[in-house]
Amino acid sequence: MAKITKFEDYKDSYENFELTLDDDGILLMRCHTDQDSLVWNAVVHDRLADVFADIAGDRDIKVVIHTGTGANYNADWGFLAKGANVDTPAPEMGWAPSVEFMDNLSWFGRNILNNLLDIEVPMISAINGPCNMHSEVPLLCDVVLASEDTWFDDGPHFPRGMVPGDGQHIMWPAIIGPTRARYFLLTNQKLTAQQAMEWGAVNEVLPKDELLDRAYEIARLIAKRPPMATRFTRRLFTQDLKRTVLNELSHGIALELYAQRQFYPVGGGMGPITTSWDDPKPFGD
Repeated sequence: MAKITKFEDYKDSYENFELTLDDDGILLMRCHTDQDSLVWNAVVHDRLADVFADIAGDRDIKVVIHTGTGANYNADWGFLAKGANVDTPAPEMGWAPSVEFMDNLSWFGRNILNNLLDIEVPMISAINGPCNMHSEVPLLCDVVLASEDTWFDDGPHFPRGMVPGDGQHIMWPAIIGPTRARYFLLTNQKLTAQQAMEWGAVNEVLPKDELLDRAYEIARLIAKRPPMATRFTRRLFTQDLKRTVLNELSHGIALELYAQRQFYPVGGGMGPITTSWDDPKPFGD
């Protein structure tokens, strides 16, 4: 449950999330690593839950625009970094995280979605390039815009020996249908922005240099409406999603974490398995 927050108190609190609030009450949340494309790691994962909680508690916001930086929206990743939810060194091949670390990771994983859904103003995602991690985050927004060079896949999960249980198993079947979603998640299918729009996952596909302007154009239209109308409309839109997340997210994350007992001892690499999971070098040289 969110608590009341003020923008001035949290706006500079996040290394990887640049936050700006304009006079119309439109909050821009721009994800980045050193002002370039976001590099996903455990620290980013955990702080994403925290920043959504702060935004959810800010009653002065009228609309949220969520976007990335540079070439990718969310398609670069690094190993676990010092400063995550417990003080754990970056893993080497064969390293396995502690049970306590994974328990904390799952807590933050659940609250990424819970806190996002607690944001009671309309949200617009402006996906500025490839997205292959936590694509459920932009898909949970009310309006989904994508640049022409955007594509989606779920490479970090099943292709590398992981269960897609942290929200992929909820959002993709809900949006594109279960048959398409199962194929997408099992085969590492690359879904272009145009195909994603045809399948109902994206509202508009735009040139990259027009993406943010279009997001602000829609946001300003929404911000002109009475604040209670926009907040209550968002609550209508998220009600069924909250039920689904309550029913399915903990189950999916639990299966994902338990399966990692077999995943990490064989390497835990960040690329796809190229031979067999139990080969000496399942991820190649």
